[in-house]
Amino acid sequence: MPWTRIIAAAVIVVTAAAGAAALAGEGWSAADQARLRSLALSSLPPLPDDSSNRYAGDPAAAALGKALFFDTRLSSNGKVACATCHDPAKHFQDGLALAKGVGETGRRAMPIAGTAYSPWLFWDGRKDSLWSQALGPLESPVEHGGDRTQYARLIVEQYADAYRGVFGSLPDLAGVPEHAAPKGTAPVVAAWEAMPDAGREAVNVVFANIGKAIAAYERGIGFTESRFDAYAAAVAAGTATGDILSADEVAGLRLFLGKGNCVTCHNGPLLTDGYFHNTGVVAAAGKPPDQGRAPAMAQARDDPFSCTGRYSDARPADCGELRFMVTDDPAMLRAFKTPSLRSVAERGPYMDAGQLVSLAAVIDHYTKAPAAPFGKSELKPVRFTATEKAQLEAFLRALSSEVAVRPIPILAR
Repeated sequence: MPWTRIIAAAVIVVTAAAGAAALAGEGWSAADQARLRSLALSSLPPLPDDSSNRYAGDPAAAALGKALFFDTRLSSNGKVACATCHDPAKHFQDGLALAKGVGETGRRAMPIAGTAYSPWLFWDGRKDSLWSQALGPLESPVEHGGDRTQYARLIVEQYADAYRGVFGSLPDLAGVPEHAAPKGTAPVVAAWEAMPDAGREAVNVVFANIGKAIAAYERGIGFTESRFDAYAAAVAAGTATGDILSADEVAGLRLFLGKGNCVTCHNGPLLTDGYFHNTGVVAAAGKPPDQGRAPAMAQARDDPFSCTGRYSDARPADCGELRFMVTDDPAMLRAFKTPSLRSVAERGPYMDAGQLVSLAAVIDHYTKAPAAPFGKSELKPVRFTATEKAQLEAFLRALSSEVAVRPIPILAR
């Protein structure tokens, strides 16, 4: 064999051996590789169907929903849109401790990316679909602050053609009050109660369809891959990871999976179990005591816009999450939904009301595991050293990526 070929073969052998040694040096077992693969975005299944919203996959519905998402006329003062608290430039949240619409709310705005995979929406899970979730803030006195007939009139006056293209004919709103709803100020409620049943029903259908259109848009909001995903892919493939993650970030990942037990709740490709936990976070200063999930279960069950409600497109058999929900679980007192950790470094402050201002503060909270202000915290103290805290924070920052938004055509007016 010519010397040049012998030397080339030797280089290949040495290079392959170096790569294998690098991977072996990282010490990931077969079980570790499987765990990392389960957390990677590449393991995310296709979007689940929403049987309660037959328009969820309709591009025309998504185009209408996108227009509505950014329309400030869906508010009492003409200044608040869904995008006010769910700003695309801020990972579809607002960066505030307490969301601000026409007034100040009692909780942080949750990001939207990936929420189409969740069976429960809001910090307390009081809604069971994206379309139903979209309706709640529209009538909240501190969020959009508007009312049901106002929104139905906006659709008739500004979006009639787009609405008909998706949902069919619009109702005749002649004689319908400008402002009426089942909840709100006394005049608004009185106007609603004075309406005939057929009028209320017609408005409710349009209102539900507003939510279904917005949900069709929001279903297309997800995540792009982070540096962690590239690292997990390399480990799963058994190839050298190079400098995808730093030594501190890898050490933080090991803490996340091991000593910190973070993966107990932050698991799966979206790094959330989608469930509710009391983690002993102090209540928001100056706000009424927030009981979290406990009262929200009955709210979800009784919601007329739920999966089992009359405006749902689902069959009762399709609504297992709601039908079999336990509504008297004491562990749900002050329990809040586990948020996704994807791009968590871009989404402070943290917890249900922004009580913890930084990732370092969050890690300190889990290290100390204080008693809950009420209810019972699930946390156990974890003794992290200062170095380990810095490493865990470094890993969490490696989860950052851009938001992925499915292209939606501009709605023709």
